Parts: sequence; structure tokens; C-alpha cells
Amino acid sequence: MTVWTRLACAGALALVLGGCGATTQGTRVATDAAIPSPQVALTPENADGLRQVGARVLFWSQAERDRNFMAMETLFPGHIVKAGGKVRALPAGEPLPLPAADVDAFMAAQNVTGLIVVQDGRVRLERYARGFGPDQRWTSFSVAKSFTSTLVGAAIRDGAIKSVDDPVTRYIPELAGSGYDGVTVAQLLTMTSGVKWNENYTDPNSDVARLYAKPAPPGVDPTVAYMRTLVREAEPGSKWVYKTGETNLIGVLVTRATGRPLANYLSEKVWRPAGMQRDAFWMVDPSGQEISGCCLSVTLRDYARMGLFALEGGAGQVPPDWFKTATAPLASIGAPGFGYGYQWWTYPGGRFGAQGIFGQGIAIDPATRTVIAITSSWPSATGRELSGQRLAFVAKVLAAVE
Repeated sequence: MTVWTRLACAGALALVLGGCGATTQGTRVATDAAIPSPQVALTPENADGLRQVGARVLFWSQAERDRNFMAMETLFPGHIVKAGGKVRALPAGEPLPLPAADVDAFMAAQNVTGLIVVQDGRVRLERYARGFGPDQRWTSFSVAKSFTSTLVGAAIRDGAIKSVDDPVTRYIPELAGSGYDGVTVAQLLTMTSGVKWNENYTDPNSDVARLYAKPAPPGVDPTVAYMRTLVREAEPGSKWVYKTGETNLIGVLVTRATGRPLANYLSEKVWRPAGMQRDAFWMVDPSGQEISGCCLSVTLRDYARMGLFALEGGAGQVPPDWFKTATAPLASIGAPGFGYGYQWWTYPGGRFGAQGIFGQGIAIDPATRTVIAITSSWPSATGRELSGQRLAFVAKVLAAVE
């Protein structure tokens, strides 16, 4: 299994766990103004149906993927992340010296729907296909994790979270007495809690399969209800294991700390400062909590703007050194040159990125000041050949911009 395949597999399981099965129990803290109504409101009926969303999405036909990945807000309940203020311009730059035939072949082989390359804030390549266009949103899957982790940085700057060294139980006291005793926010961000977790979706006894099998007690967040039943297998900080359940805990933690719905907080701290052009859509779980491990729908250019936001340090919305730390290889994933930061994957050469199943990704190369955003409709959630093709193409792009 290649490293890219390993990362894509993690993203596939992230979708399944990331709120794709939950109970209708649980409440959320939301003290500020109401979120604009989603196109599909949360109801008891569709909340119950969210238990099967992972299976539905993973096994859609190619035609269904092409159609639905750009229309998730018409199918599932969610919240709107409002754009507003000055839109960051992305002016045209010098065309990238890549043969058109190479770009066409990559897009065809990968079922790419959108491809943009931005260097020094200028667009050097931008292409769309398969019915997708610049004014439409495309689902992110696990790319959303990197957006969620950025809200931790914003909450620290705002004083709502004191430090990543704080114990998780300070913000989610229901985890006291569980495997999360003594686990810090940083260890949650790097998925090094030491808590035992099985993210094998094919295993009916895995944590993925059992996460929302039992109703949560009234008033208890469904993610918290399950995660507090887990046991510790290693000392906190000593072992990296991909756990999307922990990304969902990060979302709960930020909501608790700030008293804000995640969609509203993302609008204030990222969408508007980054100059996003269009509203985003964020799916919710049956308790009304945004699915922080996945399921943001965003335009291609706004994905690129998120890459620029991270590359340039966060527009004063996070601590000055936040992205330098967040995108460093803080945890080893067992592959030389590759690692994991605060919900960002790290690659050789100081590069970093966000990644989701079916070919979604944002790749950032600080050395050449380049952001590459890709939306795709792969024929499968993961694939060694697909991963290899994408890795080779990204390398070709970065060679061309130098």
C-alpha cells in the first residue's frame, strides 16, 4: 500500500465515522444568532436516516457521485457557512507550462471535476469537467478536518481555549474517568491520544460500526457518549492511530469552548477573512452538531483560498505561529518523510495538505508558494493506482511552477 493509498483509506473511514451514524439524542451549545436555514432541514425522519448515510454515499453509482457530490445540500440536513465582505481576487497568472494532453489525461483517468493551481495568489491553471463549474460547491469529505482544526487556533486566539496543552476534559467534562483522562487538546489534534480504536469499516465489531449503535443518554452528545466508553492502549502522545471520532470530539470541544455553532464560527474566523466567494454547506449529525470530520461543500476556488489562508498564516485569525506548528510533522504515521500535524497531512519537502476520499484534496507547497486544489469523483473511495497517478501529477505540477 502506498502512502497516498494509506491516507486515502483513512479518509474513507473518516466519512463512515464522521457523523454518518448517530442517534437523535443529544444537544449542542449554540448561544449566538440562528444559522441560516439549510435547504434540507433536520427532522426526526431524516435524522434517523443519517445512520445509513455512509453506506449510501460509499456505494453510489458513478452517475450518482457525479450528480450528488455537487448537491449534498439538497440531500442531507446541514448549516450554511456564510461568505461576506470583500472577496479575495484570484487574478490570472502566466499559464502553467504543462502540455494540455497531460492535464486532459490526468483529469480523465481520475474523474477530476475541478483542478486549480494558484501560485503567488495568481491562477496558473483552472479546469472543470463532468458537469461541475466554478459557481458550484463540491463535497470535501475528510478535507474538512483541516478546516475544523483551524477553528481550534481561532478559539485559542480568542481566549476561549487557553492552550493546546489543556486537558480535553476541561472542555468536555463528560470524558472524565474515561480513556481521555490526561489527554491534551494537542494529542486530540494529532490523533495520539493513546485511546484504543478500530476504524475498520468492514468489521461489524469495529468502533466505526458500533459508534452510534446505541442511543445516547438524553442531553449527551452522541459522539461523546461513545468515545467515553473507549479504553487506553498506550500512553498519550506515544502512538498515532487515525480516529475520526476524535475529529468529531474536536468539533464538540470548539462548540463548547466558544458557545458558537461551528458554521457560524467558521464564517467569522475563516470564510470572511479569507475572502471566500460563496457560502459553504456543512452537514450536521442527528443532534444538530456539524460533522467536523467531514462533509463541508465548497467551491473549487474557495478550496484554493483555504490553501492560501493556511499558506499565508491565517489572516490574523489564529496565533502567529499556528500554521507553522499545525502543518509540521508532529506525529509519525510510519512512512518516512510523511507525518501528521493538527489534522493536516505532512509530506516531504515541507509540503502539507488536506485529503478526502474519492479524490478530494488541497496540496500546499510553501517553497514555491503554490496551492493545488482538486475535486474528483473517483470510481472508488480509494485506490492504489489512483493515488499513484495523483501523486505523480502533483509532482509534475510543482516541477512546472518552479
